[in-house]
Amino acid sequence: MRSYEYNGFMFEISVETDTKIQADRRTPLRHGFVAIVRIFKEGNAIAIFSPLRFGEAGGRPFATEADALMGGHSAARKIVDDLFSRDRP
Repeated sequence: MRSYEYNGFMFEISVETDTKIQADRRTPLRHGFVAIVRIFKEGNAIAIFSPLRFGEAGGRPFATEADALMGGHSAARKIVDDLFSRDRP
């Protein structure tokens, strides 16, 4: 898990393995990683949202743990910018 500060918010980003199993077999079809993102207002112990789960576009998992961390961080920043920016008209 990694924590980041951004514009008065704290992001906690963790990575989980995401494995899809074929319906007719018990072998993994695809292996990857998803980012689990929690967003807190700085100084508050309760998250603003329930944990959010992010993968690549199209519902695919990220290829690496590092990609999942960076993807989760980018998604959290976009959420804060879009929902809590004071500069919006």
